[in-house]
Amino acid sequence: MSKNTVTVSAKNLEQFVTELFETTGMPQEDARFHAQALVKTNLWGIDSHGVLRVPAYFNRMLNGAINVSPNIKTIKGDKGLEVMDGDGGAGFIVAQKAMDRAIELAKTYNVGMVGVVNSNHFGAGALYARLAAEKGMIGFAMTNVLPLIVAPGASKPVVGNNPLAIAVPTYNAFPFCLDISFSKVAGGKFTLAMKKKEKIPMDWGTDSEGRPTDDPAKAHKGFLLPAADHKGLGLAEVIDILCGVITGGVFSHQMKSMYANPDEPSLTGHFMIAINIDAIIGQDEMKQRMTEYYERIKATPMWDETKEMFMPGEIEYRKEQERLEGGIPVPITTYEELIALKQQYNIQSQLPEIDAVN
Repeated sequence: MSKNTVTVSAKNLEQFVTELFETTGMPQEDARFHAQALVKTNLWGIDSHGVLRVPAYFNRMLNGAINVSPNIKTIKGDKGLEVMDGDGGAGFIVAQKAMDRAIELAKTYNVGMVGVVNSNHFGAGALYARLAAEKGMIGFAMTNVLPLIVAPGASKPVVGNNPLAIAVPTYNAFPFCLDISFSKVAGGKFTLAMKKKEKIPMDWGTDSEGRPTDDPAKAHKGFLLPAADHKGLGLAEVIDILCGVITGGVFSHQMKSMYANPDEPSLTGHFMIAINIDAIIGQDEMKQRMTEYYERIKATPMWDETKEMFMPGEIEYRKEQERLEGGIPVPITTYEELIALKQQYNIQSQLPEIDAVN
C-alpha cells in the first residue's frame, strides 16, 4: 500500500460492489455483471474507469438517473441491424444486452449490428467487444458522450471523446483488443489525478476557456484535447453519427453529463457490431494465423533494447495476472468513500486491505 492507495483483492471488491448495487433494487445478476465489469477494468489497469466510479453510479441509481430495472427492448430494424431502447438503464447492463443481441444476430446473418438509444455511461468499451471475442467473433463496441473535445485554439468543444473498442479472438491467453477514445486521454484520468493529488501533462486538456492546463481540477471543468488533431476529431464524429444520428437517439450537445447532471439520465447511445468469422475461417486456422501474427509483432526490432513491442490486449493481460495475485490499488479517497457506504447501508461484504489479509 502506498500513501495514496489501499490495496484490495479483486474478489473482495467484486463482492462488495455487487452487494452495494443490489441495495438499490438492481437484480442480482445485473448487479454482479456491473461489479465484475468495474473490477475487471481495474484488473486491466484502466483505473480511471473502474471502482473509482462506484459512488457516482450508486448515487445515480438511488436518485433515479439510472433505472435499475429497465425494460430493454428492440424498437426497430430488420435482419442483421436493429436498434434497442435502453430505458434509462445502467450503460453496463444495456451495452451487455446489446452486444449479446448483436452476437445472436451474427449467428444467423454473419454480421450483427445493434444501435442503442436512451442509455447511460457504459465504462470501458473493451468489456463488450470482448464478449464477442469470447464467442469466437470479432466485436466492435462504441458509444457517444457529451462533447468534451475542443479543437486546438477553440474555446468550446465540438464532439465527445467517443470511444471505440475492437476485439479479435486469438484462442490463446488473451484476445487482440484495442480500446481507444479520440481524445488525447480519457476524462476519467483527470478524476484519478485529482484523487491522487497529482498534476497532468499540459497536452491532455484545457480549462473552461480552451487554454491548456496541468491542473486536473481545471481540466475536469474544461475540455479534452483531440488525439491526432483533425483525425481524432473526425473519427469521434463518425461514432456520434453511428450511436446517435442514425439510431434516432441524441447526439452532440443533447446528451447529459453524469457529473454535471447527476440527477438526470445521460441519454447516451451505443453501437455494437459482431462479425461471425467462422463463416470464412475455422478456429484452428484462426489460432494458427493469429499466433503467427502475434509472433511477428513480438519479433519487431527495437532500437531501444530495453523496450518491448506489445499486441493490443497484452499489457492488460499482464496487468490482470499481476493484480489477481497482488490486489488492486484503490485511491485512499475512493476507499474511504466505499467504507462510508458500507457503514451507511450495512453492507456485509468486507473490504480488507491486502496487507491485513496476508
